[in-house]
Amino acid sequence: MLTYIGRKSFRLVGVVIAVSILTFLIVSLLPGDVVYAIAGQDATPEDIEKIRQELGLNDPFILRYFKWAIAALAGDFGHSIRTWEPVMDAILSRLPVTVELLVLAQILATVCAVPVGVYSAYRAGTASDKGITIFAFGLISVPNFVFALILIYVFAIQLGVLPATGFVPLSESVGRNLAAMVLPVLAIALGEWVGLMRVLRSDMIGVLQEDYIAMARAKGLPNWHILFKHALRPSSFTLITILGLQIGALIGGALIVETIFALPGLGRLLVENIYARDYMMIQGCILFISVGYVVINFIVDLLYGVLDPRIRVEGAHG
Repeated sequence: MLTYIGRKSFRLVGVVIAVSILTFLIVSLLPGDVVYAIAGQDATPEDIEKIRQELGLNDPFILRYFKWAIAALAGDFGHSIRTWEPVMDAILSRLPVTVELLVLAQILATVCAVPVGVYSAYRAGTASDKGITIFAFGLISVPNFVFALILIYVFAIQLGVLPATGFVPLSESVGRNLAAMVLPVLAIALGEWVGLMRVLRSDMIGVLQEDYIAMARAKGLPNWHILFKHALRPSSFTLITILGLQIGALIGGALIVETIFALPGLGRLLVENIYARDYMMIQGCILFISVGYVVINFIVDLLYGVLDPRIRVEGAHG
């Protein structure tokens, strides 16, 4: 297992380096000049040149990248060109909101997907299975922002039972915090659970045809015991993969949902600074999100090895 972790960690480092280079390159190629955004329209050529020297913008690209990467490794993502707030401080102050949103949405999506997927596989080909499939495809065809607008109209405007915007930290009130998160979480989870359910259904249909499942049935074991004790675990490998990959989709959905519901999260921070052309903040947010996504997929790879030791063995010979 240690060899497996070491091999995956080595690959993780390579991917993180590639992500950092792409992040720095993309932001560096954006139109406009960050110096003019800092100095303002009334700046003299001498002011412009002074700022370039202070920021090291006259240095070669490779040198600027290494300076930025070394600082980023130490947790220094630079300062906002608008407020001079440290980028890392801004990210960490917004991160709990986004993490809470994504975790709650993923939990809700998984809680919905697993029992429905198991039932649909058990009843494969029946009218109930077809009905679930039609309903699921109807949901997955609707974008997150449409769900958000519908939920606001129904529960905030018409019924008035849930707030449409705003955020209350957990430290102030658990109840008000959860109330503020209900609609954003639903807006994301309503579309995300469908993919998990369909993948689990597909894999479980194949597992239920295995000989050991037939043996369990011959022993007279209850259906729920066979489905959840014997069939669910071997059917969950693809599900775990999708859970990891969905984080990227969830972050994309969070960008829109946080803006619609006025949640002070990382996605809204990125959107606000894209409009403000705050390059340092954009760069820091993109790198932080990208590395987080890579690390989550690294954890998913490790879970493969925990759930199925054969993967560790096959990887050692690959």
